[in-house]
Amino acid sequence: MRTNIVIDDDLMRAAMQAGGFKTKREAVEEGLRLLARRVAYQNIRAMRGKLHWSLEGDWTQPEEAAPASLVQEPRPAYKRTAAKKSRK
Repeated sequence: MRTNIVIDDDLMRAAMQAGGFKTKREAVEEGLRLLARRVAYQNIRAMRGKLHWSLEGDWTQPEEAAPASLVQEPRPAYKRTAAKKSRK
């Protein structure tokens, strides 16, 4: 989805430098992933003391597990596109 937003230049520069991002898009998308991941971690921490673990059972056969994407998303491969030439 294409969205135009105004972002503080100093904040963007600091985020790009801290994360080693080459583009503003990479920095913004990683920030959004970080926010989503933080909520997932908070939900996991809220379960503290509510889950009961047992060492009994067959641990060699995995049961259906929650998808890993709930906590961490794979980093997308960005498509490179040719720069648009401006008409003058």
